[in-house]
Amino acid sequence: MNRILSKKQLSADVYEMVVEAPLITRVRKAGQFIILQIDTDWGERIPLTIADADNEKGTLTIVFQTVGATTLKLAAREPGEYVENILGPLGNPTHVEKFGNVVCVGGGIGVAPLYPIVQALKAAGNNVTVIIGARTKELVIFEDRMRGYADELVIVTDDGSYGRKALVTEPLKEYCSGDPKPDMSVAIGPPIMMKFCEKTTAEFGVPIMVSLNTIMIDGTGMCGGCRVTVGGETKFVCVDGPEFDGHKVDFDNMMLRMRAFKDREDEARHQCRLDLGGPAPRP
Repeated sequence: MNRILSKKQLSADVYEMVVEAPLITRVRKAGQFIILQIDTDWGERIPLTIADADNEKGTLTIVFQTVGATTLKLAAREPGEYVENILGPLGNPTHVEKFGNVVCVGGGIGVAPLYPIVQALKAAGNNVTVIIGARTKELVIFEDRMRGYADELVIVTDDGSYGRKALVTEPLKEYCSGDPKPDMSVAIGPPIMMKFCEKTTAEFGVPIMVSLNTIMIDGTGMCGGCRVTVGGETKFVCVDGPEFDGHKVDFDNMMLRMRAFKDREDEARHQCRLDLGGPAPRP
């Protein structure tokens, strides 16, 4: 049982939660994730990347969006209540070294798992540029925290309500076409965003790491639900990733697999909203 210490609503559907998990905090590294389960008798298991950790307090920070039954129920829990099961840290840590100039791109909720990677890259002596993308100003998260580590921060929004009106690929292309061009890039966000970040960096021969968040059940490579094609080979995100060379990832196949259970997810979300007494989902 992991006690919830604080909960903050970052936007309409996005929450930040700090939970006690000292055994995980002690050994976690940037880029790793947890598997979380509530309703232990029948509840699903969902992967969430660790957005931050406090080793002295033994706490983990998770950021999640209410997109399904479990995240809706998690959002209903309050400080002082508990999360029944948290398994981790899982996955391979981010490969961090002194690359030189690194551009890190975060889209939407993907900005949260990007944060510890930015911290680690900066600590390794890199010059770090961070690009944050969101649909609107209200959906921009972790801006102040990123400013504490980024040498340069660029914010773009789809509607122009904050920062530049652009997609993240626009400033990414500007950096990649500069002299000198980046020595490394990192992208975390919706699959379609990562796909086009890969295409942008490929045009200029800039390497890119992407962190994949696929359908996942056990987190140990046993179920095969998280399999993706990387460099023509089958890989499992939970044990081989979650980070991969973006230039080798078959994003189209990954996005197709991630839609496999959409009907069931929509049904579960609808039932969960009824259970919680919340509003019906928007069509």
